[in-house]
Amino acid sequence: MEEDAEPWGYKWRSSRLLVHTTITIALFTETFLASFLTPIMGYMLEVRLHLDPSQTQRYTTILLSSYGFVGLVSAPAIAYFAEKITSQKVPLLISLAGCLVGTLMVALTSSFWVLFLGRVLQSLSGSATWVVGFALLATNVKRKNLGSSMGMAMSFVTAGTVAGPTLSGALLQLFGYWATWSLPIVLLTFDIIGRLLMIEPQNVSTPGSDLAKSSDATPNNDDLEVLDESTTLLSNASPNFEQNGGRWAYFRAFLSDARVLTGLANILIVASLLSGINNTLPVHLREAFGWNSLLVSTMFFCIQIPNILLGGIAGWLRDRLGLRRPTTLGWLVIVPLILLLGAPGDPRFPWASGDTAGKPIFTGCAIGLGSVLPLVRGVGAVQLAYVVKDWEAKDPHLFELNKSNLRVFSVTETIFSLGGMLGPLLTGSLFETVGFFYMTMVLAAISLTQAAVSWRWLSDRGN
Repeated sequence: MEEDAEPWGYKWRSSRLLVHTTITIALFTETFLASFLTPIMGYMLEVRLHLDPSQTQRYTTILLSSYGFVGLVSAPAIAYFAEKITSQKVPLLISLAGCLVGTLMVALTSSFWVLFLGRVLQSLSGSATWVVGFALLATNVKRKNLGSSMGMAMSFVTAGTVAGPTLSGALLQLFGYWATWSLPIVLLTFDIIGRLLMIEPQNVSTPGSDLAKSSDATPNNDDLEVLDESTTLLSNASPNFEQNGGRWAYFRAFLSDARVLTGLANILIVASLLSGINNTLPVHLREAFGWNSLLVSTMFFCIQIPNILLGGIAGWLRDRLGLRRPTTLGWLVIVPLILLLGAPGDPRFPWASGDTAGKPIFTGCAIGLGSVLPLVRGVGAVQLAYVVKDWEAKDPHLFELNKSNLRVFSVTETIFSLGGMLGPLLTGSLFETVGFFYMTMVLAAISLTQAAVSWRWLSDRGN
């Protein structure tokens, strides 16, 4: 009779492989839809909504920054309510429903405000996917494999980021508007299937499950690694943390660690850099080279495709060399690439004009930037996951199952969304006031500052 208590296909539906695959598909879908609109935004605003082309950059900035703002304010609330739910599959399914409705609103819209509300729904669902998805991922990965596992996840996140704008611009140019929007619907269908099939292993009552939970609460040899001095604050936390101030005491101690603040700073700068470039690239390339949506999509492809190929290698380097050296090197190389990216098409640099070497220089910088980004992307999430693993290795009964990961990744999503809001606001205002080149100078200065911060405070945990 006990066998009847197991759901159909429990072994493979609750396997680590299927859980990881489902979360990866969900993250891919979220980033795909978030970036899908970027190269076709001009068409939607100018052709479908009949707005003046001179207002395209301003409305693009509003839509992209509001997407980040919604994620910023919603992530903590999502994590709070997810803590109250036994199964983390429920918020994943709710977010999927919101994503489907939001996507249909965006595709069918004939009004800017409907477009805006559709993006709000997409942002809410995306926040839930990031917070709950990464929490589940971190819970099911051993500490020594965090860098490579999250590096692989970030490769698929990057794949969504590149596939969205690349395919939308190409499909619009080649097949038209409605053929373009058929692709997200197909992708959401696969996402629905994956989330319905997945079962969380720890949430199913099976023979011996109590024993399994008890053994899971004991840190294994992979988690009992020698901790460095930077974990002192966390490892000395009171075992009665949940009783002494609850979740706010948790956040006070967590945010007092320099490693945590450095990881969050890295997340903020990466999100600001990527969202800021996405915000201005379509208009800049149209003005500088007269490129259409298909050629603009090609540039997104050049920036992002190396992330897919090199994300796993970057994660492997973090597991063996630590976070400090690869991340610092990445930020230092980004500085000249960002500066050179601003020269093509600028009349002050005739050697990089659109009629001479400007186009190949811009393309080369885009490929170079994409090749270096894996060294800095995902670093903040790994850093924060290190902190949680260290903390729980000292006292595995400190938190209920998965609660600490939900809290950590709510902070991660909040900071990422803040960057997603600040990036378009910063680059949009600079682009309209001082131009694309001076905008890249500001981004280069920020990257240089982050290189110094990374060298000073990131973890150095080579084996």
